[in-house]
Amino acid sequence: MAETPPTRPTSLGIYDKPKGKNITSVEIIALALSLVWMLGAVVFFLTMGSANAVEAGNLGGLRFLVTMLAIFMPVAMIWVAATAARSSRVMREESQRLQAAIDAIRQSYVSQAQAGRQSAPDVSTVARKLDQIAEAQRKTETTLANLSAGREREAIAARKALPAPSEKSDAGEAEEQVALPLGTPSEDMAPPLERADFIRAINFPETAEDKAGFDALRRALADRHAKQLIQAAQDILTLLSQDGIYMDDLNPDMARPEVWRKFASGERGRSVAALGGVRDRSSLALTAGRMRQDPIFRDVAHHFLRRFDQTFAEFADGATDSEISALSDTRTARAFMLLGRVAGTFD
Repeated sequence: MAETPPTRPTSLGIYDKPKGKNITSVEIIALALSLVWMLGAVVFFLTMGSANAVEAGNLGGLRFLVTMLAIFMPVAMIWVAATAARSSRVMREESQRLQAAIDAIRQSYVSQAQAGRQSAPDVSTVARKLDQIAEAQRKTETTLANLSAGREREAIAARKALPAPSEKSDAGEAEEQVALPLGTPSEDMAPPLERADFIRAINFPETAEDKAGFDALRRALADRHAKQLIQAAQDILTLLSQDGIYMDDLNPDMARPEVWRKFASGERGRSVAALGGVRDRSSLALTAGRMRQDPIFRDVAHHFLRRFDQTFAEFADGATDSEISALSDTRTARAFMLLGRVAGTFD
């Protein structure tokens, strides 16, 4: 059998530990200085030792100790200095590697942040689309009101042209007038809003190309109660985005449909505490600080909470568990969880 070639360890590039030389210029210089010093000491003591041998006398042992210290103490100091210089060089290399790693991490973070902003939906485009839908809705309401007023004027002119009707005919006409009152709002003339459209609308379109989302939003804006909630949700989501709080970044603990039904029936406090499933500490802290310091934000938040409370109570009446679960996963419901927990609704 052919031998398997040995695997080479994967190189880590700038993060890999550099393989330094065993002997560097610092050690060579220290070795040269040590040899020069020892050679000079040997020459000195050999030339001076013979002249002072007689004078040494009984101090031979002490003289030998002093001689050894004079020879080897400087050598030891040279190598201590060499070791310190080598350690300093190693520390500089490690610092450079650490700085390179920090720069790479920072560059990666900036690239990811830029990519995230590019992939996120264009908030200004979505807001502009919502404004266009609202403007179209207002024009539709005005047109319907004008048509209703025109039909009423035509009916009055026709009645004046006809002879006086009998009492029975008057009664019948009165009943017809009651059935078709003047100035009926366009929201009351619109067909009932489907629950699926309502859920899709309060989640808002994902992108500017989300045609199904905009269609559902347009149908929801034709309903008076849904329109009030959508406008309140749009206002509070815009204010939250100013602090960098986006509902897509929250991952709340989802409550069971039974808990939502308890909330819809009017229960408050610990029994519905599971609705406050937002655990993001930074979002909670920023929202709580904004609630305390910004009266406009506080008023908008309380208005949104009231609208959600009223609308959800109507929605839950007859809604299935799957529809309640789908509604609880919308951006509007997540904003309610965040603001409700900060406001103490679930305490």
